[in-house]
Amino acid sequence: MPQRENYDWARARAEAKYKFFVHVAVYVAVMALLVVINILTSPGTNWSIWPLIGWGFAVALHGARVFLFASRNTIVDALTDDELRHTSDIKRDNGR
Repeated sequence: MPQRENYDWARARAEAKYKFFVHVAVYVAVMALLVVINILTSPGTNWSIWPLIGWGFAVALHGARVFLFASRNTIVDALTDDELRHTSDIKRDNGR
């Protein structure tokens, strides 16, 4: 793999991990806020568990995608190839 491709691959992996960690941080902050609101407004009912479970499932899927299935990304690879072809077509057409 040429050096530029190595860099691009490493950069994409780093960005995916960074986005996941941002997702986790936002999830934790919002869930903490919802739990506090739940305790203050209706301590007898634990409604905050439902968004915690639902969004937690989405965060888990995001983590699995970033850390477990990162090398098997044929859809993104195909879309990237399409974009590269499209970009080269536009550059070629503009250069006429």
